[in-house]
Amino acid sequence: MNPDALSEALLAVIVPLAEARRAGSGAGLTAADLVLDRPKNRDHGDWASNAALKLAKTVGASPREFAAEIAAGLEHVDGVASVEIAGPGFINIRLDAAAAGALARTIVKAGASFGTNDTQRGNTIDLEFVSANPTGPMHIGHTRWAALGDAIARLLLASGATLVREFYVNDAGAQMDRFGRSVLAAIMGEPTPEDGYPGSYIDDLAQRVLATHPDFLGRDLAERERLARDTAYELQLGDLQASLAKFNVHFDVWFSERELHARGADGGPSLVDEAVDRLRQQGHVFDDEGAVWVRTTDFGDDKDRVIRRSNGEYTYFAADAAYYLNKGDRGFAHKIYLLGADHHGYVHRLKALAGAAGDDPDRDIEVLIGQLVSINGARLSKRAGNIIELDDLRDWLGTDALRYSLERYPADSPLTLDPEILRRRTNDNPVFYVQYAHARTHNVARNAADSGVARDAFAPELLDHETESALLGALQEFPRLVAFAAELREPHRVARYLEELAGLYHRWYDTCRVTPLGDEPVTDLHRTRLWLNDATGQVLRNGLDLLGVSAPERM
Repeated sequence: MNPDALSEALLAVIVPLAEARRAGSGAGLTAADLVLDRPKNRDHGDWASNAALKLAKTVGASPREFAAEIAAGLEHVDGVASVEIAGPGFINIRLDAAAAGALARTIVKAGASFGTNDTQRGNTIDLEFVSANPTGPMHIGHTRWAALGDAIARLLLASGATLVREFYVNDAGAQMDRFGRSVLAAIMGEPTPEDGYPGSYIDDLAQRVLATHPDFLGRDLAERERLARDTAYELQLGDLQASLAKFNVHFDVWFSERELHARGADGGPSLVDEAVDRLRQQGHVFDDEGAVWVRTTDFGDDKDRVIRRSNGEYTYFAADAAYYLNKGDRGFAHKIYLLGADHHGYVHRLKALAGAAGDDPDRDIEVLIGQLVSINGARLSKRAGNIIELDDLRDWLGTDALRYSLERYPADSPLTLDPEILRRRTNDNPVFYVQYAHARTHNVARNAADSGVARDAFAPELLDHETESALLGALQEFPRLVAFAAELREPHRVARYLEELAGLYHRWYDTCRVTPLGDEPVTDLHRTRLWLNDATGQVLRNGLDLLGVSAPERM
C-alpha cells in the first residue's frame, strides 16, 4: 500500500465519521488534505497522520476522541496491521508486511516511470537558465545554474509539466562589437582594445576565424570587422553548447536576442516595437520629456522604467519586455527565470513587467536567484585568465561529482565545495556513496543469478525484518518526494533523499541475504529479497537521473 492509497483509505474512514458528528463537516475534504508523514522513529509505525488534530474543531470533538474513532475505522482497512494514538491525537499507522512489501514488485514493474506523477500536468512552463554572454567561456557561476536549472527541468517534466529549457543568447548590443574588435585585433597582431576582451581564447578564436575565411585579410576593413564579430560569435556559441552538452545539460531553445530587434520581412515593426505598443494598450505606458516609460511602480517596482529613450533608442528593459511577451505568444503561461546572485534588482522589474503585460505577477512569473559558489583550490582559466571555467572544473572533478554537489544544496545558500572530498572514492563523498549503493544492487543481482536466485516468486509477507520495513518505507516516499521537489524547485531534496535511501540499503545489505549461504537451498525469501534489491536499485537510478548524474553498474 503506497501513501496515496493509504490517504484514500483514510479519507474513506474520516468523511462518514465527520458527517455523523456534524453535517457538512466532511464536504470538500480530499485525500490531499490528509497529509501522511513517516515517523522519524520507526517504532511508532510506518505512517503518521495529524488528521484528528486538524479536523477536531470542525467536527466538534476533542482530537483524541476523534482520533480513536478514526483508528477504529482504519483497523478494518486491508493492509493495515495496527493503529495507535499518540500524544494529543496523532494517529500512528503500521502496515502489515505483505501490504508494505508489495511495493517492491510495483517499483520493478514500473521501472523508469516509478516516481513520475501528474502534479504539474496542465502547466506550460518556459524555464530560462544560464543565458551566458556568447563572448567568452562558461565559468563557475554559470556552472551552478546549469546543474540546478537542468535538474529543476527534469523534476517538472517528471511531474507532468509541458516545459522547454531555454537559453537566451545575449548577442546584440555594444558587447558584441567589443568582442568583434577584440578578435580582429588578435588577427591583425594588435593589442587588445581598451574595452575589449582579454585572454588566449580570443587568440584561439582569431586563428579559427582565419581558418574559416582564408581570404579574410584580403577583405576591406568593414567586412573584416563583420566577419571577425559574426564568425567568432558562432564559434564561441558552439563552444558554449559543447561545454554544456559535456556537462549533461541540453536546451530545447536557443533564443537569439537579435530576433527581438530584427525588422519583419517587409520592413515592418520589430518584436521590441510591438512590445511597446502592446504595453501601451494595457494602459501602463506613458510619455515624459520625449521618452517612453512603463509605470512599473503600479506593480511593486521601486521606480518606473524607461523603455525608449528620448533619442529613440530602446533600453535593455525593452528587450526584456519583448522577450517576456514572446514567451507567452509561444504558449507558455508560466515563465521561470533562474538568475545569478548579482541580479536581485531584476526580481521586482520582471514581476512588474508581467503585471504591465496583463499577467498575474504572483502566478505567471517566477524569478529564482542563486548564490555564489566557490571551490577550494580551483585555478583561474589559462585561456580566459580571469575566470574559473566550467570545462576545467568538469575535467578536474568529473561531471557526476560536480553536478551532484551543486544540486545537493539550496540555490539560495552560498556554497564552497571541497575538491578533496569530491575526488575520493569513499563514503564521505556523497555522490560516491549513492552511486556505490546503486552499483551494489547490481552486484547483488549478478551474484543472485550465479546462485540460481531469480524473481520467479514473490512473497511480500516475508519482508518483515526491521531493515526491510525501513527500506520499504523510504521507497514509498519517492513519488511524493519528486512531486514536492518539483513544486518547490528544490533538487537538493532528491539528493538528500538518495543519501538516506543509500544508507538504509547498506544497512539492509549488511543484515539480510539475497543469496543462500553454502549449501542452503534457495527459498522464496531469497527470491522476494531480490525484488526488494532490484526495486531499490531502480529508485536510486531514477533519482540520479533526475539530477543528471550517472548510475554506474560497477564501481
